[in-house]
Amino acid sequence: MENRTSRITVLIDPEKKKLLEEICASKDLTPSQVIRQLIRQYIVENAGNRVLPEWLRSNVSSGE
Repeated sequence: MENRTSRITVLIDPEKKKLLEEICASKDLTPSQVIRQLIRQYIVENAGNRVLPEWLRSNVSSGE
């Protein structure tokens, strides 16, 4: 499991932010939860030959 956090600042236009917040709220998720999942999925799909920890591989849902 992840132990520490680090901040990434992402700039998006206000319309996309509003839509993201609305969709997340409708699914009872926060934008941060969704973005963390997207990052985990991206890492797994693009890691190449890198060895990834099991907790990272098992937390990525396929087909979504």
